[in-house]
Amino acid sequence: MIILVKRDLSGKRGNMSIFRTSNETVDGYQLLLRDLEQTTDDLKDAYNNLENVVEPDLIDYYIYQVQAVSVRYKFLLNCVKKLEDPYAKNPL
Repeated sequence: MIILVKRDLSGKRGNMSIFRTSNETVDGYQLLLRDLEQTTDDLKDAYNNLENVVEPDLIDYYIYQVQAVSVRYKFLLNCVKKLEDPYAKNPL
């Protein structure tokens, strides 16, 4: 769920309202799948950046970025597998 703070710029002080961007509720599984998809895109971007960089400091940076995103990807993938496994064993 995303919560944004909206400021009223009409000149009145202290007019802030909190609102949700959508009325849909997102369960944990769908959120994990979205995060996994985003992490996959981040990993592709990190590999592309690593292939195109020539400066040694940036090479080191992108190597660390690839490693960090890979760890996040593995973590999210294991979480998804843990959630999917009980459903496969005990379907409704």
